[in-house]
Amino acid sequence: MTIEGFLGAIIIGAVIGALGRLLLPGRQPIGILWTILVGIVAALVGTLIVGSMRDTNGIDWVEVIVQVVLAMIGVAAVASMKRGRTT
Repeated sequence: MTIEGFLGAIIIGAVIGALGRLLLPGRQPIGILWTILVGIVAALVGTLIVGSMRDTNGIDWVEVIVQVVLAMIGVAAVASMKRGRTT
């Protein structure tokens, strides 16, 4: 993996994670690093699920929607784990 690919994954993960967190109702007690990590995982999994089924020129909106929904699920899961801790 090149440095450009690594930085691109971080930026895309931050955007997807932020969109997932923004669209999720309520307050999520997680930090920006967790949001980025969830976004990166959601982007990768969404691409694996939808990317191989579709071939479009330009932005694949179905893939982006799936990635954001996966980020919402991930943010909710991390937030519920954080709420469950008593520290």
